[in-house]
Amino acid sequence: MKIKVKPMGEYQTNCYIVTVNGMDFIIDPGIGATDWVIANVTNPIAILNTHGHFDHVWSNAELQEKLKVPLYTPKDDAMLLQGSSWSPDLPPSKPDIKVEPNQELDFNGVKVKFRHFPGHTPGCSTIEIEDAMFSGDFIFERSIGRTDFPYSSPQEMKESLIKFKKIAYDKTIYPGHGNTTTIKQEQQYTDYWIANL
Repeated sequence: MKIKVKPMGEYQTNCYIVTVNGMDFIIDPGIGATDWVIANVTNPIAILNTHGHFDHVWSNAELQEKLKVPLYTPKDDAMLLQGSSWSPDLPPSKPDIKVEPNQELDFNGVKVKFRHFPGHTPGCSTIEIEDAMFSGDFIFERSIGRTDFPYSSPQEMKESLIKFKKIAYDKTIYPGHGNTTTIKQEQQYTDYWIANL
């Protein structure tokens, strides 16, 4: 597996291209991601959203059109792709597949697991591919996603963190902003975040 990353836009939202067995998966194509993605894929298979916030989905529609590949979005966040109160000029996009909570997809033998961790948004999910977890805005290095936005829920975030703490395996976390970390590393801080939500 090869992973390319480029922070996009003023929020420096990480866009990832994950290549497994010659297939390219595009994760969270944010503001201005289109040209970089097109220059760095050879066999694009799918666009995957961790959640529906504008800085993670800005280039969805443009890439759907240019690459002719399907868009997969957590179903509970599909409505966020149609517009943003923070960013009224968000180009609307529509998922080809609305992913069910905790659904696992199979792309010619490559397993892509959406793991539902609501709180930041209703559909907020991590995406696991092999030994990598793409955490969107759920978990960052020594931090968690904000819960003071429209559709956010501190209570759901608490429940998600409790669930995250129980994960028995370790993987590298590739977050929506900032540096990589690991599941085990961030599990050390979950009690703190749970107590302070």
